[in-house]
Amino acid sequence: MKKLNKRILLFALVLMGSILLGTTSTVWAAKEETIEDGVYIGNVYVGGMNKEEAAEAIRAYMEDADAAVFTFSAEERQIEVEASELGIRFSDDDSVLMALDVGRSGSILKRYRDKKELEKGNKIIPMSLDIDASALRTIFEENAKKLNQEVINNGLIREKEEFRIVKGERGIEVNIEDSVAMIESYIRTEWDGKDVVLELITDVVEPIGTEEELSRVGDLLGSFQTKLSGSAQNRFDNIELATSRLDGIVLYPGEEISVGEAMGPLTAAGGYKLAGAYENGQEVQDYGGGVCQVSTTLYNAAILAELEITERFNHSMTVAYVPLSQDAAIAGNYKDLKFVNNQDAPIYIEGYTHEKELYFNIYGEETRPANREVSFVSEMVSRQEGGVQFVGTGDPAGHMAVTQESRTGYVSRLWKIVKINGIEESREIFNKSTYRATPKLIQVGTASADPNISAAIGAALATGDEATVYAAVAPYAPPAPAPTE
Repeated sequence: MKKLNKRILLFALVLMGSILLGTTSTVWAAKEETIEDGVYIGNVYVGGMNKEEAAEAIRAYMEDADAAVFTFSAEERQIEVEASELGIRFSDDDSVLMALDVGRSGSILKRYRDKKELEKGNKIIPMSLDIDASALRTIFEENAKKLNQEVINNGLIREKEEFRIVKGERGIEVNIEDSVAMIESYIRTEWDGKDVVLELITDVVEPIGTEEELSRVGDLLGSFQTKLSGSAQNRFDNIELATSRLDGIVLYPGEEISVGEAMGPLTAAGGYKLAGAYENGQEVQDYGGGVCQVSTTLYNAAILAELEITERFNHSMTVAYVPLSQDAAIAGNYKDLKFVNNQDAPIYIEGYTHEKELYFNIYGEETRPANREVSFVSEMVSRQEGGVQFVGTGDPAGHMAVTQESRTGYVSRLWKIVKINGIEESREIFNKSTYRATPKLIQVGTASADPNISAAIGAALATGDEATVYAAVAPYAPPAPAPTE
């Protein structure tokens, strides 16, 4: 009997709601529909608004939200990014229609429940927001150096011919994918359109290198030196700076070093000075001039240690401090020296200058037989003389000036020779190098008040023959200065 009474009561309530809602619907039909009081779309109050007003309120909210600042932090490091850079956008126009439908759509029972909810408090329609995940990934990638703390591996210092272990530091690295997913979720479900600080999801990178591993370093695997006599002060300073940045580097098994990166940017800001360098087959003054002797000296130590060379370039022209094919050039981002520690134990790079000589030593754990000897021999395959090139100028006839000396071009190769007990066991080509021939450049003046003289010198230049040019210019060359007593 009680169950029957409850059913009758529920039916009566539904019928009463139907009558009330029906009456209200008649009034709505007579005027423009507006959203019920107490309705929000996300954080935007839209009660009493029509469709266009609600859409405008959301648009204004998004404009204000674009100026909000997101502070992303990774432990003690952080960056600030405006919301506008994240590509946040309102993605569901149906939210306005859903707000309009509160209390007037669906079954009679749903509409009745909507009314009761509004009487008790506010009705919130979710504001669907999307974010440009690719833009956020790019922001984290471009700011990696500001956010990440690079791991410093456990290392070594060599003092007084003894090695001492140096403790490293753990690294902190932003987990980009997990952080992007977290931020997307936060913006969709919690963000109120205002400034916010978010802690990014990070991974801890522990330093590598145990005491047992590092204690294996102690044997000299490869050593090489080159002479610095004749180096101008700026060149010598550049060599010392580049060497100091390579000295003390520890490479663990499988690790690769970029010598160019280790030297740092070859700029004034990087600490380097102007000195002689090669560029497009010519000698020029450039920042970092001379550092190629550093990479060359290290290259020879590395190949004697039999490390794996993964990238090496010869110079465009020959150098005086090593034989052909034994050089290794560094230039911009297109010529580098790279090698890998292919040993089972760490290796230690030692570099220094002493009494106008440059030294590089590579230490590790010697596993090669004591009776095994490795050497490298340079072989010239062919040569090409640079010749002479004359360039006519507007200087007076008879004027001649050498602006570039001739350099011979070569094709060469480097042989790796292995001997066991002094007997050659193998001989193989280790690298091949081509060096450009460059002519001696001589400027020749052709200007004269007599057009016949200018024409005669011009005709001689056109032949390209050295004797012909000298003969044409000789009558107009200025007299040699008289000897002084």
